[in-house]
Amino acid sequence: MQPTPRDPHTEQPDPSPAPEPAPQPGAEPAPAPRVAVVVIGYNDRAHVAHAVRSALSQGPAVAEVIAVDDCSTDGSDRLLARLAAGEPRLRVVRRAVNSGGCGSPRNTGIDAATTPYVMFLDSDDILPAGAVDALLAAATETGAEVTSGLCVRRELPSGSEQPWQVPLYTERTVLAHPSRHPRLINDTLCVNKLYRTGFLREHGIRFPEGRFLYEDFVFTARVLAAGPRVALVPDRVYVWQVRRSAERLSLSLDRGHIANWTARLEACTLAYDILLSAGQKELARATRAKFLDHEMRMYARELGLRDAHYQRAWWARTREYLEHYDAADWALNPGAPGRLLARVVMASPEPRDLARLRELAARPARLLPPYARTADGDPVWSADLPQVSLAPLSDRAAAALPLAVDAELRPRARASLLRLRLHELYGKVAEAGPREVDVVWQARENEHTRGRATVALTPSGADTWSAVVPVDLARLGSGTWDLRLTLRFADGTRREVTAHALGGDGRLRRRAVPSTVHGVLLAQPYATHSGALALRVATGLSGVLTVVRGRLRRLLH
Repeated sequence: MQPTPRDPHTEQPDPSPAPEPAPQPGAEPAPAPRVAVVVIGYNDRAHVAHAVRSALSQGPAVAEVIAVDDCSTDGSDRLLARLAAGEPRLRVVRRAVNSGGCGSPRNTGIDAATTPYVMFLDSDDILPAGAVDALLAAATETGAEVTSGLCVRRELPSGSEQPWQVPLYTERTVLAHPSRHPRLINDTLCVNKLYRTGFLREHGIRFPEGRFLYEDFVFTARVLAAGPRVALVPDRVYVWQVRRSAERLSLSLDRGHIANWTARLEACTLAYDILLSAGQKELARATRAKFLDHEMRMYARELGLRDAHYQRAWWARTREYLEHYDAADWALNPGAPGRLLARVVMASPEPRDLARLRELAARPARLLPPYARTADGDPVWSADLPQVSLAPLSDRAAAALPLAVDAELRPRARASLLRLRLHELYGKVAEAGPREVDVVWQARENEHTRGRATVALTPSGADTWSAVVPVDLARLGSGTWDLRLTLRFADGTRREVTAHALGGDGRLRRRAVPSTVHGVLLAQPYATHSGALALRVATGLSGVLTVVRGRLRRLLH
């Protein structure tokens, strides 16, 4: 990669920036520009300028924005060059050959940085206002080599947002060493963090080169293995923009091919090996716990969507990966949903019970019947898989169990009724005494909730409790609505759950319903990827026609 001669935006930096002076106790952060923001992009002309501007708008703390173009062919480099002509803080570095991944261009940015601190930004994301100031202030006040803040995942075009790894960012925290907080391993993102440039260079910390999916996993492991001082701030510092309808999905969202799962296993294995080799046994074990609770559950929820070839390959490769777990890995939190799911995979050489595993992998988890026991009365996964014990569930209170609630909604012209049925789980539900259920419909596109109701749960058999809730579809209005339930027990405890969507017999079909408010509305109860009941509503003739036209387009396509 050769810069253009005499171009101030692409001149080669001094590879050894001046070391950051030690912070003085109580000293205010220095106002001098100290941060380089490395923006990487490939064929993302539609979004890269927005990302660059979000970095430049952070203010004087940003000394330079280094836009690394990974040999784009869509004119991204020319667009960046025009931006750089009017902005002295923007330098454009164009790689001569496309790397095929995100690691190499980020390494290029690390090499180009001339500032004491560096952070990363992808071309299709943005930095919210004040992000750099919040991270830099914490870094200089605490002397942290790594400072991390809250990332928000924004779904587009709806704009709905979901914060990432919230428990890490509830308050300002300083950790002398990552081992003080093993949960750090759960936040594998590299983009919501500020790094001392000298720290990365002193320890030779880099991303995997070339086309390496989930390069963040490996980079994060290398950072934590070096034992940095870490500062955590509750400030919102990164907006991860998810475009599921994009023509080309991001690498992390493109999970429809078994190669994606293979790459994830490779990254998790390498992260574990890096931490173990550095003597960070607790953090290494935490990576394996994270795999069970995050990776296993996420992919298991989608397993039923894949073909038989994918399912068999996923099952075989997962079993091969889990064979490296030792007794201590399995002993930690044995009743957790991810561990139970993994036990089933290890106990069976072929894929099985995919629908039931999908529900167990949901958040919150749901363990559907049948609830089998051995001849001695011990709870097990099923009669033909008794080696998967469910005994750890016996030690959990009802509020911590993977409780199963069935739900059925049939839209009607006069009164639509939501029917709920709570299942017993090895005597733990009856012991807690279910009394009521709070029902809420939450809009997928925003935080609005409607249709709130609290109804009694009444025994409907030896092992179930039931409730019936009226649903005013006209009051819900247009949009996608997720059903949220809170079970209330006699001992005062509560359990938030979602409901398993009962299917078959036409129970999950789109129906046109007359409405005195809208004239007509179209309602479709459906099961999400995790099997939970959700509802789509379109109101008025225009809303119905929009749905019909969209359906026709999909059929013709």
